[in-house]
Amino acid sequence: MNKLLKIVMSLALFCIAGIPAMAYPDVDKDYWAFPQIELLTEKGVIVGYPDGTFKPDDNVTRAEFAAMAIRALGQEHTKVVQPVEFTDIDANHWAYSDIQKALYFDLISCDKNGELFRPDDSVSRAESLTVAVNALTTEIITPAKAKEVLEKKYIDANTIPEWFIIPAGKAEILGMIVVMPSSKDAELAAERPATRAEVAAILFNMMEQAKLNPNAKLAEAMRKKTGDGFVIEEATVQGSIGTIPAGTFVPVKLNSYLSSQTTEGGVLYTARIPQNYVTRDHYILLREGDKLKGQVLDVRPGKYFVRNGVLVLKNSLVTTENDQIAPFLGVAEIKKDRNWWMKFVRWAFKGEKLEVMTNGDAYMKLLQPIRVDLTNGWIYAD
Repeated sequence: MNKLLKIVMSLALFCIAGIPAMAYPDVDKDYWAFPQIELLTEKGVIVGYPDGTFKPDDNVTRAEFAAMAIRALGQEHTKVVQPVEFTDIDANHWAYSDIQKALYFDLISCDKNGELFRPDDSVSRAESLTVAVNALTTEIITPAKAKEVLEKKYIDANTIPEWFIIPAGKAEILGMIVVMPSSKDAELAAERPATRAEVAAILFNMMEQAKLNPNAKLAEAMRKKTGDGFVIEEATVQGSIGTIPAGTFVPVKLNSYLSSQTTEGGVLYTARIPQNYVTRDHYILLREGDKLKGQVLDVRPGKYFVRNGVLVLKNSLVTTENDQIAPFLGVAEIKKDRNWWMKFVRWAFKGEKLEVMTNGDAYMKLLQPIRVDLTNGWIYAD
């Protein structure tokens, strides 16, 4: 039941609701945060409510904000190996995985000894701005410098919490602090809960700055991974997405023996990718060892003077190092390399027997494109 609740909550909050931001009845195009709300809605970082509204003045919980920040940075598919334990959430909490990712990328901190996360508390403006600054590589400044910068503009600069002084100063230097246009005087309002509109603007600013100066862990995660392997000449790259087009032939290695004489049609098989699939620029598309599954599509024994053997495999799935199970649709027709004389003999007299030994090779022709995020290996199903 807990697992089901986790899935339902995640979908309710972060699956795109199918309603573009401009359709929110309570957020028109003249609203001060409309561009940010529109963009983040399109990217699936934030969504509206079931009644179609956005409710820009509502608050955001700390758990919701952690999940939004991870999605804004494009790291929702990151895998965290060593999670940090909190006393008030466990692995059954709907945002547990995103909170762990926020910790891993140093967006939030924990003393590692177990403490409260307070997932249902409203995230404050100070907390949300600190997360945004933590996502970046920034210039080191002193508390005195931060106060000097803040006091020039904000009437409450001398009353903000001590821990927020440097993050606030950095945020001001980078132009990341959000002040609603309706405010009479510029206030940091550090401890006030951030509204959904303010969160949208803060996350937008973080996304823009992270494109230029991400922190060290994010920079590594956002880097397209390279390596050696089987070069797929036909593969294309657009931004961080690599595509292996339909019709491409790729090598696979079978994990068990198959024969046109003994294997039955419909039998399941497993295989693996024998070496990295890479682009011409050596960006890794799929990794060596990724697991494949399929079944024998067609098998007919070779009989002399009747027919040559037929052995056709149809692949359906791949399991990647991310533990993602994704479509990998392809067909492999097993054939033997023959010189012209043997081709004539088999054509004239037939009876050829086909087999693939354990750890034997085959070439798979892809039936549909495979789109891969080159930064983390995540496959996007069409």
